[in-house]
Amino acid sequence: MRRRLRLGPAAALVALALTGTGCAAVAAVAAKTEPRTDPKHPNIVFVLTDDLDSSLVKYMPQVRKLQREGVNFSDYSVTDSLCCPSRSSIFTGKFPHDTGVYTNVAPDGGFTVFHDRGNEKATFATRLQKAGYKTAMMGKYLNGYPVSYVPPGWNEWDVADKGYNEFNYAMNENGRRVRYGHRPKDYLTDVVAAKGASFIRRQAEAKNPFMLEIATFAPHGPYTPAPRDRNAFPGLKAPRDPSYNEADISDKPAWLSGHKKLTKRQMAKIDRVYRKRAQAVQAVDDLLAKLRATLSDTGQAENTYVVFSSDNGYHLGQHRLPVGKQTAFDTDVHVPLTAVGPGVPAGRTVSVAAQNIDLCPTFTDLGGAPMAGADGRSLAGLLHGQAPPEDWRDAGLVEHHGPNNAPGDPDRQTKENGNPPTYKALRTATATYVEYANGQREYYDRQRDPYELTNTYGQLSPSRRARLHKTVRALHTCHGTTSCTKAAHLKQ
Repeated sequence: MRRRLRLGPAAALVALALTGTGCAAVAAVAAKTEPRTDPKHPNIVFVLTDDLDSSLVKYMPQVRKLQREGVNFSDYSVTDSLCCPSRSSIFTGKFPHDTGVYTNVAPDGGFTVFHDRGNEKATFATRLQKAGYKTAMMGKYLNGYPVSYVPPGWNEWDVADKGYNEFNYAMNENGRRVRYGHRPKDYLTDVVAAKGASFIRRQAEAKNPFMLEIATFAPHGPYTPAPRDRNAFPGLKAPRDPSYNEADISDKPAWLSGHKKLTKRQMAKIDRVYRKRAQAVQAVDDLLAKLRATLSDTGQAENTYVVFSSDNGYHLGQHRLPVGKQTAFDTDVHVPLTAVGPGVPAGRTVSVAAQNIDLCPTFTDLGGAPMAGADGRSLAGLLHGQAPPEDWRDAGLVEHHGPNNAPGDPDRQTKENGNPPTYKALRTATATYVEYANGQREYYDRQRDPYELTNTYGQLSPSRRARLHKTVRALHTCHGTTSCTKAAHLKQ
């Protein structure tokens, strides 16, 4: 494990004094760290990773620190384990059936559909900007995004095109196209970390409330680590839980049940991929540390919510699927969500069902901005230690279109890695239910079978099957918070 020395604001002041810069310099720094507290307009910093599975958190000390100091949502899931649908839900608070974004490319997904359906006009950015916030978007936006375009709602825009390699990319910097090369200083995660810190400092000096989203490309394939981390975690192997190279998948749906057991060559590749992913998230952890240090140095830490999550998870050998996502298994749809901020109790776990459709309502709620049209609901009360409302949802919805075979899609997967057909899934605290468009069904009792080894749909009573189907159908056709909250209850 790498160890890096990072000076906090107090240590930095001492260092200034010891280096002979004088009391005036120390006083100047102290003046810059004078806190600004505005409970009506707290700042929000949102760090969104790409394809981060929960098992990587153990290699991210800054994320673990965030978990200790804040609130963790243990039952948080995404509306689809695919980049564009999930990110569209985050921006708008809507399910894919309301954003129209089901995949990464047109005609049923990608930037084109998100833009053409007017989704960009009603995001947390547009709402917070109208409420007086300065907003910034940095890193990754949506698949198919034209690097010359700046959407409404953003005061600062530093978004890369095809940044998966972390080097040799173009970035739209407030409408100006800038090329980056292959020098260590061009490493994309570090570039947006520096830009994010600069944005925080400028807004702190101007005394503006701000909303900053940094969406990293890491640890998405090709899983490029920062040069300084290329030799980290030697010998690290992917986790081998009971679902890894699953012994019997005859009960799985047709798209999966014919998969052969993983070969030694495949398992070796999975281990290499996992090691590179662990290396790649070190820079994300450094980014989080840099942003939080900047908040502290500028006196904004006590007035800022810092939120960390991922757009979807990732499987690495589970159920005989080498590497990828797009399934309804927990490896792909259940991801971390943790936050710190004003009034957020430390070390608390919230176990009620939360989804990425809740982030937009949460951010607007925290910023005092009006919210309408979302399918999700605010998590603000849960963040602050309140009990969940009595009508809180029992289940989350996953909507997926497939198989996805579009040329040029960075998330295109082979059948071997997992490319399921269209499905709708219901995820409760204890079970996962999946309806495929071809009529096949899955049901996993995760309370008894946490690794989703045994499909027990055939053992369910007709009445139980009917209730599950009715709930999925109601959620898939709901519109708005009231309708979707009502639909997300399993009638017993």
